Order: sequence, then C-alpha cells, then structure tokens
Amino acid sequence: MPILAPSILSADFSELRNQIKLVESGGADWIHCDIMDGHFVPNITFGPLIVKKVKEITSLPVDTHLMISNPDLYLEAFIKAGSDYLTVHQEAVIHLDRTLSHIRELGAKAGVSLNPSTPVSSIADVIDKIDLLLIMSVNPGFGGQSFIKNSLKKIKQAVELRSALNADFIIEVDGGMNKLTIKEALDSGCQAFVAGSSVFGAKDIAASAAELKNIIR
Repeated sequence: MPILAPSILSADFSELRNQIKLVESGGADWIHCDIMDGHFVPNITFGPLIVKKVKEITSLPVDTHLMISNPDLYLEAFIKAGSDYLTVHQEAVIHLDRTLSHIRELGAKAGVSLNPSTPVSSIADVIDKIDLLLIMSVNPGFGGQSFIKNSLKKIKQAVELRSALNADFIIEVDGGMNKLTIKEALDSGCQAFVAGSSVFGAKDIAASAAELKNIIR
C-alpha cells in the first residue's frame, strides 16, 4: 500500500495535536518531521522535543528527515525522541556507511535523502544499509515550492537500481506534492509521499489528506 506522510512543516503548531488527528482521520500512514538547522539549509524549524511531542500524539510511524549539518551528533537524540525512520542527507554526511549502520544500531530504520542535483548512483555502495531513499523534488529548506520534473526520472532510476542490486528499500519523494504530481510520482514507481502545504494549507485538512490518499491508493 502506498504511504502518505504529511509533513508538519506546514502545520499550525498551536493546533498541532488537532491537526495531526485530522490527517490521521484522512488516512495518513506516517507523520513526517522536517528538521532544518539554518546551516545545511537556510531555514530553522524544530528539534527533538517536537518529535517527542509528535510521538506522544500519534501511534503512526514518525518519519524524521534531518536537513542539518553534522547529523551524526544528533542521531541518538532524534531516535530517543521517537523517530521510527531517520533520514540523513548524502551531501551532509562524510562517512555514510557508518552513519547508516549507527542509525540501525540505535533501533531506527535508516534513510538517505538526495538533493535534486545529487545522482541516484551516489548511494549504490551503501544500498544494503538503506531502508528508505528520499528523493527531494524541490531544493530543501522551505515548504510550498514547485515540483522539479527531473525528479520523476530519478524515481525511475532508483527503481532500476533497487532491482539491479536486489535491494529492499522504500522510495519516498518530498516536495511540491499535489493532486497532479503525486500521481506522476506514483506512476514512476514511488511508494511514499511527503505532502506539506497541500494538506495542512487546505481549508479542510482531513479531506485534503483523504483526497491524496485516494489518488495513491
């Protein structure tokens, strides 16, 4: 079953509990947490305390995406906070094999994210350590951006690489997801879909989540 992972980056934090419950009722499968540090990307969001609160609110898997420099320093904190999936950027990690192994040792599923300019082939040598491949379909740092069409080609390349190496990881896409682009990503072979402003920016959050879930279903 394809996975809908609404991103709380676009949520109203004064209504966080209520809005998470709304996306749950709309059929969300995961809750996505975008962590930004103002260094790796030009925006700052939140840290482990909010992830911990999300984990207290929902029984859904928490999908945490670290868009930060030196992520190795914070792996344990985010996993202790409740991250079920923890994704680091290939571009931010020096020793990727070691980082992915550490995430797994700490008890979470290990993910790698690729910026739009980073080729899928860059993760071939750590493919056995990856549970989740997150393809950025916008340049990371801000919500509400337009989908980069070349991401569809990268999703297809990821499917081919996974098959060629007999690997087993989920292919996820993040950025510019709406009723049209989510269908295009699905048709390209994507399995998990991060949607922020198209869900939490809607007048009816539950209905918006349900509409996207019905499309990928």
